[in-house]
Amino acid sequence: MSATGFPTFDKTIDKTNRVLKEIEHAYGWSKEQRNVSYDALRAVLHALRDRLTVDECAHLAAQLPLLVRGVHYEGWDPSRVPVKMNKEEFLQRVRRGFPHEVGGDTERLVSTVLQALRQYVTEGEWEDIKSSISRDLRPLIPV
Repeated sequence: MSATGFPTFDKTIDKTNRVLKEIEHAYGWSKEQRNVSYDALRAVLHALRDRLTVDECAHLAAQLPLLVRGVHYEGWDPSRVPVKMNKEEFLQRVRRGFPHEVGGDTERLVSTVLQALRQYVTEGEWEDIKSSISRDLRPLIPV
């Protein structure tokens, strides 16, 4: 039996849970800490979203699972992007959006979240994102 009774919603819930579980697995967090993996996903997505142009943001979002796409767009003001950020400013933005202690560093958190999303985003889209951000941020984007 499906969780919602609507296959599209069930599929996006499953995909979103897979992303969150991958983040949890990388940090050794339990399912009871789902809010922590969600906060990590949200903080990284929002920092990346605000760094991208409107077009690039929309291209990325179009490839994300439906529920993750909603998180991506939550609170977005397209009239205020892109925000120019170097690597340190980007990582600070993520830390401000992630209200938990990070096991390791913020750079690892960003890489972990983006790697969890990697299965849904084409190589071409990652390359487009890399070409639209500063050189010092590019190593954070998975290949």
